[in-house]
Amino acid sequence: MRRFGTLVAVAALLVMGAPAASAAEGWVTVGSDHARPLDESQGLATVVRPGGTTIRYTGIGTVPLDLRTQGWNHVGDPGSALGYYVEPYQRDDRGAKLFRVQAPDGKTTDYQHALESWEANNNSFAAVSPDGRWLVAGEWGTMDRLLVHPMPGVAFTDPKANLPYASAVRLDHPVRDIQGCDFITATRLLCSSDDPAGELFGVTKPLLQVDLSAPVNGSDVTGKVRSLGQLPLESGCGGEFEAEGIDYDERDGTLRVVVVSPSICAAFDSKTWRFRAA
Repeated sequence: MRRFGTLVAVAALLVMGAPAASAAEGWVTVGSDHARPLDESQGLATVVRPGGTTIRYTGIGTVPLDLRTQGWNHVGDPGSALGYYVEPYQRDDRGAKLFRVQAPDGKTTDYQHALESWEANNNSFAAVSPDGRWLVAGEWGTMDRLLVHPMPGVAFTDPKANLPYASAVRLDHPVRDIQGCDFITATRLLCSSDDPAGELFGVTKPLLQVDLSAPVNGSDVTGKVRSLGQLPLESGCGGEFEAEGIDYDERDGTLRVVVVSPSICAAFDSKTWRFRAA
C-alpha cells in the first residue's frame, strides 16, 4: 500500500506539472520524449544509412551479455557518422577501454584502447568527426581535455592491435563530468555536463559549446568552451538530476539531450529533450 500511495502521489505531481523547461542560448526547446531508465538513460545517436535512419539509445540494460561477462559493465553515450555507429564501454579496473563499432553493412567489431599512464579509466562518450576519420572520447571528473583516436573501422582497422591515443582537444576552460558530446560542424561540439556544483560556469548541468581551432586530427587542437545555460530540469520529484548523453541530427537540425529525473520519478518522467537552433 505504501508503494501504491507513493506512485499515486508522483502521478499527481506529474499531472499538476512543473516549472517550464529552460532554453539554452541559441537553442529553443521544442519538446521532449520519455526516456526509459533501463535502456535509454545513457545516451543516443542518430544512425543514417541507405536502408533507413534509426535513433539508437544506450542504458544500463543495453550492455550485451558477452561484454558484461568480460568485465565491461558500463556503456556511455554512443556516436555515429557516415553510417558507422560506436558504443563506448568501460570496466572497473584499469585494463582498457572498449569501443564496439558497427559498420554501415551491420558488421560489428570490437577495438580496445590501453590506457595511457595519465588517462582516467572512464569512457563516457564517443563522438565521430563529420569526415568519419576521428573519434573523440571523454573522461569523468574535472578535465581540461578531450581525447582523440583514429576512428576504429575507418582510419584504424586492426581489432587485434591497440587503438592508439592520437591527440587531444585542449580546452581553454575546465569542464566537469562531461556525459556526451556531438559534432555540430567540423569545428564545433556541443557537450552535456552533469556538473552538480555549478561554480565552473555559474549553473549546474550546463549545455556546453566547444569551438575548435581546427578540425580534429593527429595533432592537438584548442577548444574554446562556453556555457549555453542550464539543461532543462523538470520533474515531479525533487533531488539530483543526471544530465546524460547528447545527439545532433544533421538531417533536420534537431539536438537531443537525455536528462534523468531524481529518485522514484526517474522511471516516470526522465526525458530526452529536443531543441532546434533559434
